Amino acid sequence: MAKKNRYKRLYPAILVASLLLAGCGGGSSSSSTTSPPPPASLSPPGAPLVRVSGPSPYPASCGGGMAGSVNYENAEVEPYVAVNPTNPSNLIGIWQQDRWSDGGAHGLVIGRSLDDGKTWNEQTIPFSICGGGDSTNGGGYARASDPWVTFSPSGVAYVISISFSGNIMAPGSLSSVLVSSSTDGGATWSNPVTLILDGANAFNDKETIAADPNNANYVYAVWDRLDSSGYGPAYFARTANGGQTWQAAAPIYDPGFNNQTIGNEIVGLSDGSIVDVFEEIDGTSSSSTTGVIKVIHSTDQGATWSAPVSVAQDLSVGTRDPNTGAPVRDGGFLPQAAAGPGGELVVVWQDGRFSNGQHDGIALSRSMDYGQTWSTPVEINSVPSVPAFTPSVAVLADGTIGVSYFDFRNNTSNPDQLITDYWFTSSTDGVHWSEQHISGPFDLDLAPNAGGLFLGDYQSLAVIGQAFVPFFVQTNNQGTANRTDDYVLPPQPVPLALTRRITNVAVAAPTEVNLNAAFRRRVHAHVVQFLRAEIPGWEKFQAKRQQTNPP
Repeated sequence: MAKKNRYKRLYPAILVASLLLAGCGGGSSSSSTTSPPPPASLSPPGAPLVRVSGPSPYPASCGGGMAGSVNYENAEVEPYVAVNPTNPSNLIGIWQQDRWSDGGAHGLVIGRSLDDGKTWNEQTIPFSICGGGDSTNGGGYARASDPWVTFSPSGVAYVISISFSGNIMAPGSLSSVLVSSSTDGGATWSNPVTLILDGANAFNDKETIAADPNNANYVYAVWDRLDSSGYGPAYFARTANGGQTWQAAAPIYDPGFNNQTIGNEIVGLSDGSIVDVFEEIDGTSSSSTTGVIKVIHSTDQGATWSAPVSVAQDLSVGTRDPNTGAPVRDGGFLPQAAAGPGGELVVVWQDGRFSNGQHDGIALSRSMDYGQTWSTPVEINSVPSVPAFTPSVAVLADGTIGVSYFDFRNNTSNPDQLITDYWFTSSTDGVHWSEQHISGPFDLDLAPNAGGLFLGDYQSLAVIGQAFVPFFVQTNNQGTANRTDDYVLPPQPVPLALTRRITNVAVAAPTEVNLNAAFRRRVHAHVVQFLRAEIPGWEKFQAKRQQTNPP
């Protein structure tokens, strides 16, 4: 149903607030037909937020369409950012540009800043045909997805892409993991290096890249690789010479038949070791799929890996519009991790355990012994009565934890809009939290529909000195011709007035989880929704698996 009164009841935007710098205390396709311009009070956020992305650099006709596909031209989603350790004023962000409804985007675009994020330059990168990729430079794929960026201790930047053509495991389909590097702070980039290339026999998904914070020679890429025989292990590739060459990709953890990993993320620890934090999804063809967050550990730069340690069961039930029931594609089943001083390792995710499966809150668990043991998950979002989703996490050098997330606390009963805000909360001890408003309100109903209203499976939270720097996507209240943009909140010299603040209020004590049959069904339904949205042609992929391995 067309939304006739989208802006009628949306109140004037809340004054955007900055983050405290130290410690913090405690679906239609794009076309010439557009929506009417919104009232002046709904203009895109201004200072101190900075809009990073501009109009799409890709022509609408550059390709990538499949039967039934809808392209959202000018829509940016799924951002990630990294800070140059040799020049903290140098930031590199990357995001999906022109999202498709059924997987991936026209390409990935890079933003580069040399002044702490105050101003940005954009450039395309040949991870796809729209981005200038072809058979000569290694980027001749129809679509690109899952952008990630990292800096090595020597200031070399690396970006990574899942680049693919065709539906998963369909005849003629291709699936690859590509890496490009820059030795000049993001001004120029190498041609893509292919870490893996599969045809119709497998699909590579949800890759990340991380430079070893203790050794500039080592950079690690990790992802899940699904095959038609029913397996989905974590695959890993590394360079030991600063990106000059990459060792052959190989599995580092196999959860077994009919199971898979997803959301693999390498984190470097203070003792020189690394961990892979990931979600294990078990029983992907059953009616009772489950998820568990796990960690594997390496003390030799990824040459060998430990047995997995479980962090917690993931009981995400997903996010929906409270008024209409329409799905929101969120960060469920994709934990985010960050390391602190000593043996500290922090993992955040969205989880339904705190509401007995009614909606998700933001869960946090900590390890103080390099990931060997983990605290009981606690809920850290400040309004437990409303859905909270898609958390990002970072840790300062002094151990202060910062987490950003979306929630619906300011939503109204109007079914023609979905009022959403972006929040930040921080803690020096993991118990007492202080919250601040980053951005909003904005209407999430304007977001691209890609298996649900979609801003990205993840957002990003970086650190410059003692400042947390959120890098995120939101709708910009300008109608359907330009649905979303990337924004950053640079470090602020003087904090602004806070719209909400919680001081010395401890999170609620952990409660026993009542995982009854209804709760289990909601978790299973969310896993299915997540995989269907995440993997292009998921239904055909499941059918092919069942033909290969009948019950």
